Amino acid sequence: MAGQVQVADGDVRRESIVAAAPDTGLSSTEAARRLQVDGPNAAATPPRRHLAARVVHQLSDPLVALLLAAAVVTTVLRDYPDTAVILLVVAVNTAIGVVQEVRADRAIAALDQLAAPTARVIRDGRDAVLPATELVRGDLVRVESGDVVPADLLLHDASRLHLDESALTGESVPVSRAAGEEASAGTVVTTGRAAGTVVRTGAASALGRIATLAATTRPAATPLQRRLAALGRILGLAAVALSGLVFAIGVLSGRPLVDMAVTAVSLVVAAVPESLPAVVTLALALGARRMAAARAIPRRLHAVETLGSVTVIASDKTGTLTEGRMAVQSAVTGNGERFGVTGSGYAPHGTVHRDGAPVAVPDELRRLARAGLLCNDATLAPPTEERPRWGAVGDPLEAALVAFAARCGLDPQTTRNAWPRVAEHPFDQQLRRMTTVHRSCDRRYLVVCKGAPENVLTTPLLDADADELAGLTAAAHRLAGDGLRVLAVAAALVDAPPADLAHPEGLRPVGLVAVGDPLRAGAPDIADGFADAGVRLVLVTGDHPATAAAIAGQLGLWADGDPVVRGDDGDPAEAPAAARVFARTQPEQKLDIIAGLQSRGHVVAMTGDGVNDAPALRRADIGVAMGGGTEVARQAADLVLVDDDLSTVATAIGEGRRIYDNIRRFLRYALSGGVAEIAVMLLGPLFGLPVPLLPAQILWINLLTHGVPGVALGAEPAEPGTLRRVPRSPQESVLGAGLGRQILVGGALIAAVTLGAGVLAAHWDRPWQSVIFIVLGLAQLGVALAVRAPRPGGQRRSNLALPLAVAASALLQVAGVLLPSLRELLGTEALGVTELLACGAVSVLPGLVLRMTRRAPRTDLPTLMPSGEPG
Repeated sequence: MAGQVQVADGDVRRESIVAAAPDTGLSSTEAARRLQVDGPNAAATPPRRHLAARVVHQLSDPLVALLLAAAVVTTVLRDYPDTAVILLVVAVNTAIGVVQEVRADRAIAALDQLAAPTARVIRDGRDAVLPATELVRGDLVRVESGDVVPADLLLHDASRLHLDESALTGESVPVSRAAGEEASAGTVVTTGRAAGTVVRTGAASALGRIATLAATTRPAATPLQRRLAALGRILGLAAVALSGLVFAIGVLSGRPLVDMAVTAVSLVVAAVPESLPAVVTLALALGARRMAAARAIPRRLHAVETLGSVTVIASDKTGTLTEGRMAVQSAVTGNGERFGVTGSGYAPHGTVHRDGAPVAVPDELRRLARAGLLCNDATLAPPTEERPRWGAVGDPLEAALVAFAARCGLDPQTTRNAWPRVAEHPFDQQLRRMTTVHRSCDRRYLVVCKGAPENVLTTPLLDADADELAGLTAAAHRLAGDGLRVLAVAAALVDAPPADLAHPEGLRPVGLVAVGDPLRAGAPDIADGFADAGVRLVLVTGDHPATAAAIAGQLGLWADGDPVVRGDDGDPAEAPAAARVFARTQPEQKLDIIAGLQSRGHVVAMTGDGVNDAPALRRADIGVAMGGGTEVARQAADLVLVDDDLSTVATAIGEGRRIYDNIRRFLRYALSGGVAEIAVMLLGPLFGLPVPLLPAQILWINLLTHGVPGVALGAEPAEPGTLRRVPRSPQESVLGAGLGRQILVGGALIAAVTLGAGVLAAHWDRPWQSVIFIVLGLAQLGVALAVRAPRPGGQRRSNLALPLAVAASALLQVAGVLLPSLRELLGTEALGVTELLACGAVSVLPGLVLRMTRRAPRTDLPTLMPSGEPG
């Protein structure tokens, strides 16, 4: 391999690499020089976010910015208590957000796994084991079964080499590689051995290019962030405009300029629910805590809510919907009988069934299982503390045959000891079959041949009639049509081993085994659950179209006649809107598919575990990675499923909807109070009430109502039927679906009873301003209880914090007219017991009206899809 080796990199450019001589490798001096020039063999990692950057990110929220502006104004006006209250809310919100981000990053760091920590390399003519990060171009590397390929290699020696490339391509079946071909970084050697020269390292390698693509793909703002940003702009403009109107009216009526300026700023603070960021952050933090308890780690707080807005889940196949392990799913014996086989992964336990009913293993099936076990080089590894599941040692496909034999009642080691191998012809890439010879206890020999059906079910090889071969061939085609990899097995008991093991004769067909990556337990139920929630599940995989269609058919996503969009045959982004299966997709095409769905108005969640999924995980509205997947995928995701259980996504959807419901619930409560306060200040003079409230009184009411009770609303439980409800349209405003009207109605009711009580108090020559102060505050607290989540029949309330918060705030509100110190601070007057009871009776009216007129949420609506798409 000395001399110039030409390779093409990811940008389709040609570069010349000086390779080392196969027998000596690079010298340490030359390797050090190249390492200094090219850098370490590691994909670029995103820079760590410093504390200051995290704080700035939290403060960039539009509502927080509005609060900071209000704090500046109150400071200029020397209203220091109000400044302190506003800054306290901002500080609490920022602290919670930063702490959650740091905790999530630490949790993800605990899952980190190095792809290839070490590599066997020849340096200075000697074998050495070095950290994979120290590899350089031109290094001579050796790999064997079980190794992770540490860099892109140009192979010059390969023996029975098969690579698991699922992390890069999504293909679940190992592929063979020969001398002269390349082995990509991040792939796993399942069988064989090889030696090759490093041609690309770090960010230039196949794994590094995808990692770089993921790092440069900027995630979009979440639906909640977009909605709250729009709400912040609307509320800011409305609050400033209305407060300016109050300011103008007061000045024109002869009120002091400074007093009206303070009143206007107080109304801005009252109209804007300054505790909304705290409510949102607390609701998200509580949701994140529930998710973590369910073995899911949100890396960003807003990811929890985003799942509640999801309309499409674009899921990877291998390792996400499927187990990511090969298993025999069907078997056909030589007499044409078909059996199904079930079991978990490579565990040697399972059942055999026919037509869906469990059956005893017949002798014909046992002979088929025995033949597949003997013509086989793989073994099974039992669970350990580090690896809790049974694993494959060797080719995953052959390990599946070992597990199949165990599920048919055979003990693998005992069977192999009883039939020792005495000769073999290893798997031949041209013949596409393998032949072994085993000695029996009576000194005869069992010849077993397994391989592709078209290369085993042939007349020169078999002693079988045409009808028998035609039946097995037809069965093989049917199994392949189901997306399974089919192997034919033939055998014969002879007196002497064949002279030509590559072309044995006189064998009898024993049967067929169909191997595939089975669905995870409960995957069809998960798909049905998504459908019930109005969420479309779309399959995006790099696997073969037939395999993708078969898996989608088992999930209920695809039927005969439905399209299967191929990434290697056109642009998948231009696929019809009804397409739900995408096969043979490359990482860049997954980005296009996500972008195409988003352009139609969908909120897209992408699930995956491989390096090839990372760019799409970043581009999607929310990326969901498997905890057992690659580190690149986990770093690109917003949510990591530690237990790799996709059903957790359905749980997260319900959690996200609960959070969004509580945010809307808080807005209904808080903005109703803000509307009422502005209405009272604007309309009061028309009813003979010149200054309905003083600035200190407005801010006191605002502090008590928007504070602890508002935050407590964020902890309300989910409404009944949350997961049977369609997702909200991504284009819908946070005040949409009638919430704006409900806010106006609630505000009008509060303002009506408040002004009515004030007018009556003035008519009876009582302290009307203090009456307005009490009624306005208590009425808002009553609305907080009226808008809480419906309670399922017979169940007790779980959120006890809300009534306790309302009770505490009500006592403090009443204390504002009872305690002399508070009366002096707020400018109120004392009220008698009768007056307080009358104020309390009037204050409950808005809440009672809202409670009595509340309608139960509907769950029987058709799925709402953007652009008029069908559900």
